[in-house]
Amino acid sequence: MLGPSTENVILALAVVYIPRTARIVRASVLVLRETEFVQAAVAAGASHGRILRTHVLPNAVAPLIVQLSFLFAYAVLTEATLSFLGLGAVPPTPTWGNIMAEGRQYMVQAPWIIAIPGVALMLTVLGLNLLGDGLRDVLDPRLRIQP
Repeated sequence: MLGPSTENVILALAVVYIPRTARIVRASVLVLRETEFVQAAVAAGASHGRILRTHVLPNAVAPLIVQLSFLFAYAVLTEATLSFLGLGAVPPTPTWGNIMAEGRQYMVQAPWIIAIPGVALMLTVLGLNLLGDGLRDVLDPRLRIQP
């Protein structure tokens, strides 16, 4: 709607992904609000700021970090798709989508012009998803083995 530019891609990605991130944070805080350690802090007379700072925020950060790694992978893929379609960053900005779009006309003579950026994009998204999965395994207290 606003035309192709890097700023418009950033704006479009923010409009799509910020509400999702806010829902995740809200859900984490609502779950943490009902936990026993928060209820114990309330019963002990701790202030709202102290409960938020010492109990809720440290426990809500882990799911947020994991979700952001997945969202970053989706954002990279979405940006490449928008650039490939001509709605993203304007050439000669070197994005994987622009490189693949420019290589479309040479696909028969030189298929690696599209294949190499496509493989790099795939490996980046796969790596970010594996990073998020690994962070989930490390940061989730329910998955920790007790000695």
